[in-house]
Amino acid sequence: MSQIFNPYLPLSEYVPDGEPHVFGDRVYVYGSHDKESGDFFCMLDYVCYSAPVDDLKSWRYEGVIYRASQDPHYPEHRYMYAPDVVQGNDGRYYLYYSLADTHSCSYLMSVAVSDEPAGPYNFLGYVKYPDGRPLQDGIIFDPGLINDNGRIYLYYGVWYDFDENPAYTREASIQKQMEMYHKTREEIEGTPGGVQGPMVVELAEDMMTVIDGPKHIFPVIYGGTSFEEHPFFEASSIRKIGDIYYFVYSSFHQHELVYATSHRPDGAFEFGGVIVSNGDIGYKGRKTADRLNRTGNNHGSIEKINGEWYIFYHRQTHKNEYSRQACAEKIQLLPDGSIPQVEITSCGLNGGPLVAKGTYPATITCNLTNGHMPHAQCTDMTLPHIVFKGGERIIAEIEDGTLIGYKHFAFTGKTRIGVHYRNGARAATGAFVVKAGDTVLGRIALTDTADWTDASIDVDVTNPCTPLYFVYEGEGMAELLYIYF
Repeated sequence: MSQIFNPYLPLSEYVPDGEPHVFGDRVYVYGSHDKESGDFFCMLDYVCYSAPVDDLKSWRYEGVIYRASQDPHYPEHRYMYAPDVVQGNDGRYYLYYSLADTHSCSYLMSVAVSDEPAGPYNFLGYVKYPDGRPLQDGIIFDPGLINDNGRIYLYYGVWYDFDENPAYTREASIQKQMEMYHKTREEIEGTPGGVQGPMVVELAEDMMTVIDGPKHIFPVIYGGTSFEEHPFFEASSIRKIGDIYYFVYSSFHQHELVYATSHRPDGAFEFGGVIVSNGDIGYKGRKTADRLNRTGNNHGSIEKINGEWYIFYHRQTHKNEYSRQACAEKIQLLPDGSIPQVEITSCGLNGGPLVAKGTYPATITCNLTNGHMPHAQCTDMTLPHIVFKGGERIIAEIEDGTLIGYKHFAFTGKTRIGVHYRNGARAATGAFVVKAGDTVLGRIALTDTADWTDASIDVDVTNPCTPLYFVYEGEGMAELLYIYF
């Protein structure tokens, strides 16, 4: 039986910031490209994956579609942040992106073009005004595009609320913005609405010339507005459903993707709600302190594929934010236009629970927590995490109280549940308590071993959709390579 799980791309692949688009009979996912065990964001050239719209279990690697070295500002700026692709009125496909170095945000919006959605793309130029000046109003970052019945809109921007940080005075905030965004004091103080926040421009038929804007699509002063609890941070993405525009973005909390709606493409947006959190924060009232994973930045969007709606997002690995992996979940678009928050799962695009048969990589876990997981970078902490180690992708630093969860599995009666494990930094002398939801199925005792070893128990479970948990109890530290049935 063909199955797929999160992350839905090969475990060796790290394509965060996923923008899914259906072109023809295939869905294409464009994103930035992290390096496994990398030490910075977006270190690799753009690649693309695609799948038939009627078979989201069969993803095809389309290869490298664009290289940073094709941009004239390489190698001074070499890191390609989150891109987006839109089909122009001429039928060609246009890739938008911004380069950056390790010290500051980017300052130009680059454009590449291809005759095919999967490339290869060739550098075309920079988004500019009719007089040739490059678009540098606002913060040129994280493009999102839409072809709205022949009119092309480009969204971009970021917002760092330095003024709310007690460590920053207004002057310190201005100085930091000047440094990060390549802005003068006059630009920062003189731009209506400020240089920060989500902005939009309309482009001409050449896909590069600004013919209207830029303008903020909603205010960046959020007090007393519907955005107050989930203000804009980054990751602009735009979709049109019927006559409503859905602006998807990463909020200032960073771990969540949220949406706002409007009947206009260039303003009057109102906050809609949270779609997904990579820590399941907010889902069924879950508090931040009870996050089910280490959380970190998030970026993605929604897309209708073969009649169903999905949210594409990314998760964190390697105890940093530099090796992020692509995940997806099915969502609902309700009759009133709202999108309820969904939980993150292991089964993702599978179309239903995974079958409790065979072997599964341990790293498809959707919940990995010791009960007090942090946000963002945590290289100086001991905590369970997914990592590439010794040629394998494993869960490491499993200590007493660590919960490893998989949602969801379909059980059909008597079966054996096993783990393939070894000692971590300290010899493991405990057991995995195996649970189907809240029901304890038994304990898998571990032995003191530095070699990969199997251990299992026999259980009797009949449930078509149940979360499966392994909770470590005991001394020492374990590592997990795969689970099996």
